[in-house]
Amino acid sequence: MGHRVAPEALFWILHMGIFVVWFPTVLVARKRVGNRSSKDYWKLVLKGSPDWMRYMVYGFSGYAFVNFAFFMAKAPTGKGVGDTPPIVWRGFSGHWMLFYPAVLAILYAAAKASENIRRCLNGHAVLATANFCSRCGQSVMHS
Repeated sequence: MGHRVAPEALFWILHMGIFVVWFPTVLVARKRVGNRSSKDYWKLVLKGSPDWMRYMVYGFSGYAFVNFAFFMAKAPTGKGVGDTPPIVWRGFSGHWMLFYPAVLAILYAAAKASENIRRCLNGHAVLATANFCSRCGQSVMHS
């Protein structure tokens, strides 16, 4: 609505915070996807997350695209001095709304997937049908 609603420091915390959480998330996502086709990337990294979480990521992706187009049409030109203008807050808020929920959904899906892995007594991952670990020979934990 053209009004700044938070202190200036929050703008930079939200902006830099994306990098803090996004880089580890990319590593987790790459491990989950491996070298499979990139056309199914989002389906693969979000596999195991609830439907509402996937829809949230897809919805915020669309919002971020539209919001960025709006921002580019209205963005101030030149280098401003002083506080960040409200239109710039709005421009970046679409990205925050995309990246933070995407981090949540990717890490949640990865955590749920790792819960379902069978392990031996030493903690090594084993095949679903194995009774003993192929790495150390220990028996498989039963839940």
